Amino acid sequence: MSLRRKIVARFEELYRTTPTVFIAPGRINLIGEHTDYNGGFVMPAAIDKHFVFAVSARNDEIFSVYALDLNEQVEFTLTDLKAGDSWVNYMMGVVAAFMQINPSIKGLNVVFGSNIPMGGGMSSSAALCSGFGFALNETYHLGLTRIELAKISQSSERNFAGANVGIMDPFASLHGRKDSFLFLDCRSLAFDHAPFHSTEYELLLIDTKVKHLLASSAYNKRRQACEEGVAYIRKQHSSVSSLRDVSKNLLFDYREDFNEDTFDKCSYVIDEIERTRQALDLLKAGDLVSLGALMFQTHWGLSRSYEVSCPELDLLVSLAEKKKEFFIGSRMMGGGFGGCTINLVKKESTIAITDEIKANYFATFKTEPNFYPVTLEEGVHLTKTAN
Repeated sequence: MSLRRKIVARFEELYRTTPTVFIAPGRINLIGEHTDYNGGFVMPAAIDKHFVFAVSARNDEIFSVYALDLNEQVEFTLTDLKAGDSWVNYMMGVVAAFMQINPSIKGLNVVFGSNIPMGGGMSSSAALCSGFGFALNETYHLGLTRIELAKISQSSERNFAGANVGIMDPFASLHGRKDSFLFLDCRSLAFDHAPFHSTEYELLLIDTKVKHLLASSAYNKRRQACEEGVAYIRKQHSSVSSLRDVSKNLLFDYREDFNEDTFDKCSYVIDEIERTRQALDLLKAGDLVSLGALMFQTHWGLSRSYEVSCPELDLLVSLAEKKKEFFIGSRMMGGGFGGCTINLVKKESTIAITDEIKANYFATFKTEPNFYPVTLEEGVHLTKTAN
């Protein structure tokens, strides 16, 4: 039985009515890592791993929410919204943001579940918030735009889940287009779609199945280094508001004024912003080989300069570099210290590469990675219940 059918069946069992069904995809990011909070560009896409929400309106203020994957049901009302560490807090945060816009909203019956691999860096939390917000918006005909819904999702994660996330993840989940990447300006939120059509190559995620504990504190330190660099340069150049405004030549003008760590972190981000600009042109031109070369550059910049990789990720990218007959691009994806690599690989080569990568990885880390071929799909949307 498909995930959608399971969700609908459980909903009808619990609430004795036919639901409206929504799909909310996870996301990948082809290139443009740690550029979002530096005013730069990113290139995400919605994928075929997603949440399914079955929803119906209520005539009271109760939200009755059943998580199929956890076999857990929770109820809350419009008057008992509070931050915490439970999965339901993501949904409470969405409702709290809606209340600021329209205090007259009512409750919902909800059953939801997901096939997004947990811990793989595919932004399941953003998909959860975006899908739930979209469902609430559609059910009560509130008229919010997808950009407004992305901001609501971001605020929920920040204010109710304590995660200082950027706008990219919910934006990609909501604005994805089938067989296309988004080129998103994280400063203005202007975006373009870049089609991804290839008869020769496809996208493959390889999951390290690890997440090292220093990720959160390390993220804050990298962000602080970037902010320190910008603050110093702004004293001499008032037009500079982020690393997006700093050229490599301008950064080198102040190299002697920075410690090595601050210089390296700023240098990586400036390079990555330029790589993402180049990637858009290459993708539109269909030059995936040159695009793949940029992905390798991004990974080693993240590993050696930005220092957010880990041995597991580095090994997977090194193995990809040695197998150029199968891989044309590979890099770590996400905040770092675990999760997946994103790879451009020759179509139908997964079987050929899987055994060798598993063997090499197991020999070093005594575990095997997971492999997830992905396709690019529509962003959050209403769907039929039939399949």
